[in-house]
Amino acid sequence: MELEIITPERKVYSGTVTSVTVPGKTGRFEMLSNHAAMISTLLNGKVKITDKDGVKTFEVKGGVVENLKNKVIILAESA
Repeated sequence: MELEIITPERKVYSGTVTSVTVPGKTGRFEMLSNHAAMISTLLNGKVKITDKDGVKTFEVKGGVVENLKNKVIILAESA
């Protein structure tokens, strides 16, 4: 699935990933390929992704995440 992490200042990450774990408002949750469509607000915390190079983490300060048809977009206040 494709992932983009975007802040008002810049695009932090763009690429193909196998999983994304985010700090949702009701708790951390993971999205994998073919995940149900969803939109959620994010709390401050770590976004963990797994791509072809391994595991990466990004610290985000709030925002929203949208997952639709294997495309995940994270709009964060900062990262």
